[in-house]
Amino acid sequence: MKKIFLPLLTMAMGLVMTACGGNADNAGRDAQELAGAGATFPLPFYNVVFEQFGQKHGDAVAYGGIGSGGGVRNLRDKIVDFAGTDAYLTDKEMSEIPAVVHIPTCMGAVVLAYNLEGVDNLNLSGEVIADIFAGNITMWNDARLMALNPNANLPAETIIPTFRSDGSGTTFVFTDYLTKVSPMWAEKYGAGKSVDFPVGQAAKGNPGVAGVIKQTKNTIGYVGSEYAFAQKLPYAKVQNKNGEFVTPTAATISAAASGEIPADTRTSITNSESVGAYPISCFTWVVIYKEQNYANRTKEQAQATLDLMQYLLSDEAQAITSEVHYAPLPLKAKEQSMVNLKTVTYDGIAILK
Repeated sequence: MKKIFLPLLTMAMGLVMTACGGNADNAGRDAQELAGAGATFPLPFYNVVFEQFGQKHGDAVAYGGIGSGGGVRNLRDKIVDFAGTDAYLTDKEMSEIPAVVHIPTCMGAVVLAYNLEGVDNLNLSGEVIADIFAGNITMWNDARLMALNPNANLPAETIIPTFRSDGSGTTFVFTDYLTKVSPMWAEKYGAGKSVDFPVGQAAKGNPGVAGVIKQTKNTIGYVGSEYAFAQKLPYAKVQNKNGEFVTPTAATISAAASGEIPADTRTSITNSESVGAYPISCFTWVVIYKEQNYANRTKEQAQATLDLMQYLLSDEAQAITSEVHYAPLPLKAKEQSMVNLKTVTYDGIAILK
């Protein structure tokens, strides 16, 4: 299995590869190589946490940031141990592959990063964002933008929306939000990992979108907050359901997850009703097969996969989230995920006791 997949990972955007280390805490099993692929949104978090897992357990984890759509395809084709996705699998997708388990790993925000000379603060509403990406608002000095930003010196320049070219969970989160705040968007474009944006410039991955915005004046695009931070890009405050203009922070992202979480953890928290919530917040998940004996995988590979899942849920790993500009999981999400991991089997026998 690894001989098929690892060469592809070396060419993929955002490769994470941890080396086997000493002081392994792996219950006496041999060190394993694990391969995953998918979302670029959580890649800065995974860079750190997979390395720490490797040092703790002696296992090596390779992860290719190829987009959520690519990760799910690789899992469906049974060439990875886990897929990373910012969009939980739909009922239709769940019906097309063997049973899977979703494990949330952290929370984050999709931000509207922009490149506007002399504009350090920008307020946006959901309907205005939708009209920008639909091509209905084309100029930065449009009256609706000026009304939201009376103190900003918005230029008489054409807006260049920037969006993902690849199948992307970040796109799903962004368009899921737009369908909730804009009837126009819901009717014409809808939500999905790939959407036919009518105007603008496409780029691959969160790093690609962030790079275009950094290099091109008058652009605006949706990216994971860490990528805007890494590229030193300003990003907008977004008006939430309570009328507050909110900056994404660990606190405002966490506020969006204050509601109920279903047993399978598949849930959207965009456009939250909670006071102080940043409205384009989300979970991101890793997805594994419930039956781990597939594609000639060994029981020790399956055990290592569950060790990795448990580590992602641990206090040690969750403490890393805020250090790399994400937010930790709420307790109920961690507790439900541990219950779900106990349903994972190898040859029909539960791996965790």
